[in-house]
Amino acid sequence: MSFSRYAFSKSRLFLVPSSPLSFALNLNFSSHSPNPSNIHDALASFNRLLLLRPLPSVFEFAKILGAIVKMKQYRTAISLSSRAQSKSITPSLVFLNILINSYSHLGQMYFAFSVLGKILKMGHQPNTITLNTLMKGLCHNKMVGEALSFHDELVAKGFLFNEVSYGTLINGLCKAGKTRIAIDVLPRIERQGIKPDIVMYNTIIDGLCKDGLITDARDLCSEMIELGISPDIFTYSSLIHGFCSMGGWKEAYELLNEMFRKDINPNVYTFTILVDAFCKEGRIIEAQAVFATMMKCDKKPNVVTFNALMDGYCLRNNVNVSREVFNKMVKNGLAPDVISYSVLINGYCKNKMIDKAMDIFKEMHRRNLVPNTITYTSLIDALCKSGKISQAQNFIYEMHDRGHLPNIITYSTLLDALFKRQHFDEATTLFKKIVNLGIQPDVYTYTILIDGLCKGGRLNYARQVFQQLLMEGYRLNVQSYTCMISGLCKEGFVDEAMTLLSKMEENGCLPNLVTIETILRGLLEKNDNDKAKKFLLEMTDRGLFRK
Repeated sequence: MSFSRYAFSKSRLFLVPSSPLSFALNLNFSSHSPNPSNIHDALASFNRLLLLRPLPSVFEFAKILGAIVKMKQYRTAISLSSRAQSKSITPSLVFLNILINSYSHLGQMYFAFSVLGKILKMGHQPNTITLNTLMKGLCHNKMVGEALSFHDELVAKGFLFNEVSYGTLINGLCKAGKTRIAIDVLPRIERQGIKPDIVMYNTIIDGLCKDGLITDARDLCSEMIELGISPDIFTYSSLIHGFCSMGGWKEAYELLNEMFRKDINPNVYTFTILVDAFCKEGRIIEAQAVFATMMKCDKKPNVVTFNALMDGYCLRNNVNVSREVFNKMVKNGLAPDVISYSVLINGYCKNKMIDKAMDIFKEMHRRNLVPNTITYTSLIDALCKSGKISQAQNFIYEMHDRGHLPNIITYSTLLDALFKRQHFDEATTLFKKIVNLGIQPDVYTYTILIDGLCKGGRLNYARQVFQQLLMEGYRLNVQSYTCMISGLCKEGFVDEAMTLLSKMEENGCLPNLVTIETILRGLLEKNDNDKAKKFLLEMTDRGLFRK
């Protein structure tokens, strides 16, 4: 997107509000106190203004348009602005800023910039509201590259952005995964006479942590401290989350202790990060210790904290203890959410306690909680594994009825069960249905299909699927190759299986012990003992076969 067609002033100036009204107006135009309380009142007020003679000032029209935008009725605001201008109302800068905001929220940035062109053509000077709204619109619509170009072009023409614009730009860059570019923006901000604040640094530090660049995040935090900006609770929470994600438990604990030393009290979010991270790693004792510290610090755990702890116990197959945590959450006056129930249902299903899982599912319905895809998939998986395929299929129909479309994991679970129960025709029909629904099968799905076809005596079909995947450059894993090799060996095509083994390695996928044993067994079943011995020695020499 090029902005050169707009005749920006060459002089260097600070953009200051052009009137008391524009000063009071923020990005969301929230400082207006419009009389209309709903869209119908707003429309009636606007229509009354159009009937008055002489016509009221543009200020009155802008006031109602601002109220309509606050109601998020952006299309209505655009339509009414056109009507006002058709009645010879000359739009003010405030009026046009409202129009830019409306187009930006609708993702129509071309029209937003056409309004900027109109502002310049009318001789108005774009103010901070104008530029901040455009910057916000570009970033909100994931046009961060254009936002950066917009910034550079305007700075080159003598305009200066303020802290709001830079905060918006940095946030947009980090959300787009461009944290390195966001870091590069910091010195450019300083060259414009603006000192980067804690919010800007926190945004980048959080982005780096989410990208797994925890060392860079820590270095940037040190740089921030050297500049006299003290880290706050958000800084520490991001760093703790980053270290936990990378398994840096020692560093996470050190940061927590550092917070206490600096009298920065961790909040519920900080503690929950640690509880969740420890639980996911199966370190339930450490999670309990953090939970206890949280209570000691008089920070009441929320539903998310309890859910994390429940999940931790379920991962350790302690579903009964998980239920106790659930009951404790209720006793503390908290209302369990869909995730709370889904964790319990999954825990019971994994422990083959389907009846209890179904009881929890019914309880969800009684509490008017709508199960999500994860809830249904847990139940479908358990039912399939217990051979209750018909009941599992009924749940899939129910998912469709409730608007929770099954994902590839749900369908793969059912596909696997159908093949294992030797319902081959039904399984292949289901696979075709998955593709026809526009759901992209993953490696796991294709592996189930290939394995099922091979075991069902449909080797040629399996070959076709496998070859098609190779031709399309699909990155198959060792399980996929092993299933195909097993199918070939079972039908006596051991030479073809060995050729596929070589192809497998050429594609950067090393065989595992199961792959090697499958080929070895195939050679021995063909009484090709010499070749089997040679193959075994070769695999042993290469370190791929160890008993």
